[in-house]
Amino acid sequence: MVIAKWIVIALVALAVLLLVAGQLGALAGTPPQGLGVQDGRLKRPSSTPNSVSSQADLWPDHPQRDYARIAPLALRGDGRATIAKLKTLVESTPGARVVEARDDYLYAQYTTRLLKFTDDVEFWFDPAAGVVQVRSSSRLGRKDFGVNRQRIEAVRAALAG
Repeated sequence: MVIAKWIVIALVALAVLLLVAGQLGALAGTPPQGLGVQDGRLKRPSSTPNSVSSQADLWPDHPQRDYARIAPLALRGDGRATIAKLKTLVESTPGARVVEARDDYLYAQYTTRLLKFTDDVEFWFDPAAGVVQVRSSSRLGRKDFGVNRQRIEAVRAALAG
């Protein structure tokens, strides 16, 4: 009985510590290097199962290619109009912040409310393919529990609606 009480106290203390650490920014991680478009590609998917990319197949030997694979976004009008609509969608999403916006590219950061985990999301109008390529990746942790995929699918649905 006494051991169970101490376990509960330890778990509560750990939860409080995590919450405080998150609020102080200790769980935000650092922005990744190499974001943006280089040679017609967004940054490759993460080497752990915590990202999605519509360009995952460009790296056939990538260990997370199958997990990371997600369809690109269809255009709503032309590329410029689609990126503008995506910018409006991101700006209206709680916890999201546009970091860089151009006519053909959008980079945003999504931060969770309580623990302040930060994910990096990129959208690029690919004129050769006639779609918007996407990449969404967690900065910390090995797994994302499907959060990045759910985010992109929610953006896809909002863009279509």
